Amino acid sequence: MKKISLILIIILGIATYLQKTDTGSNPFLINNEQNDRIALNISKAYQNRLSNVQVKGQGIIQRVLRDDNQGRRHQKFILHLPSGQSLLIAHNIDLAPRIKDLKKGDSIEFYGEYEWNSKGGIVHWTHRDPGGRHINGWLKHNNRSYQ
Repeated sequence: MKKISLILIIILGIATYLQKTDTGSNPFLINNEQNDRIALNISKAYQNRLSNVQVKGQGIIQRVLRDDNQGRRHQKFILHLPSGQSLLIAHNIDLAPRIKDLKKGDSIEFYGEYEWNSKGGIVHWTHRDPGGRHINGWLKHNNRSYQ
C-alpha cells in the first residue's frame, strides 16, 4: 500500500510539472514570449491548415495595404515573421483605433485569431469584442497598444 501511495505521489508530481510547462489544451495558444516558438506555432497552424486558433507573435511590416472598406472597415498589412512566413493582419478599425504612421519595416506585436489561407494566413480579432463572446485581441506598435 505504501508503494502504491508513493507511485501516485510521483505521478501527480510529474503531471503537475507538465501542466505548468504546457501551453494549455490548445497548443497554438501561446504563453511563451520567445519569437521562434511563437513563429513555430503559427507555422504549425499554417502547415496543418488550422483556423480559429488564438496566436500571439511579432513580425516586421512587409507591406501596408489599402484599407478594406467593404462592410466593417479593416486596416490591413502583411507581416514577415521570424520563421520566414508571411501573415496578413486585418485590424477592425470600426471597433479599434487605427494605427497611425504605419510603414514598411516597422515591428508589430499581435494577438488574435488565426485563419488559414494558402498565402500564409490571416490574423483578425485584434480588438476587444464588444459583445464579450470572443477572446480580446490586440496589436502593439511603437510601445502603444491598439484594441
